[in-house]
Amino acid sequence: MTNPVCPETGAPMHRDVRPLTLAYKGQTITIDMPGWYCDESDQSIHTGEDMKVSDRALNRLKARSEGLLEPEEIRRIRKKIGMNQTAAGEVIGGGPRAFQKYEAGDLLPSRAISSALVLLDRDPHALRVLETRYRNIPAAAHEAPRP
Repeated sequence: MTNPVCPETGAPMHRDVRPLTLAYKGQTITIDMPGWYCDESDQSIHTGEDMKVSDRALNRLKARSEGLLEPEEIRRIRKKIGMNQTAAGEVIGGGPRAFQKYEAGDLLPSRAISSALVLLDRDPHALRVLETRYRNIPAAAHEAPRP
């Protein structure tokens, strides 16, 4: 994108990172929001990539507010039970790309997914129950379990 002009003042805008506070159910988080900013007004323009920053932060805030797992915990538990992202999505739920999105922070896990992962974190052997039920997952889709 070439340097845009401010729709309010006509002044040139420039790339910058500025604080943005997001709120959800009485909780807040302040992030560094990239975008095109006008120094003469409060106008800003954000690309799709810029918006991923705020979308991911809002998902994190929602997860905290709703008692759901955050991306790092999802990744840690998935690795602990020795599954790759595709297999986890097929066996635990959400589909083949779900865990990629959960772990990137692009998609908020459901309460059911969070609950299943919390239980598997406490008892990794319970994964066998799910695998038995969903036999269509090839063994090659699993990673070696972590000690």
